[in-house]
Amino acid sequence: MRNDLVSRVTTQYDSNKWPQFKAGDTLGVYVKIKEGEKTRIQLFKGVVIKIQGSGATKSFTVRKMSGEVGVERTFPFASPMIDEIKLYSRGKVRRSRLFYLRGLRGRAARLESDLVTQEKSKKNAAASAE
Repeated sequence: MRNDLVSRVTTQYDSNKWPQFKAGDTLGVYVKIKEGEKTRIQLFKGVVIKIQGSGATKSFTVRKMSGEVGVERTFPFASPMIDEIKLYSRGKVRRSRLFYLRGLRGRAARLESDLVTQEKSKKNAAASAE
């Protein structure tokens, strides 16, 4: 009984509607911000430093530099506040958790990457859906 309920809830929050990405990739997360009665969409663009969890509790953390200060934000995959996720580039890293980026500044914090075009990302999304 309990497993049936858990499976129904987890299938409701399917994370396949977003592009496939991993740690090291550069993303743009469009987040809905509510200010009083109005809502607007704000872009949070940075590098994915970790992906954790599974199913409905799966989340990812994005790190960006705002001036001289590093800002990290964790997003649940199933969050209704995420409007869109765009994949800008794929980073070439050999780790799944990139916490060492927290101690690096400037050019040292750059990752080797491969730019992703719209056609590439659509082909990859179609291939992963099959």
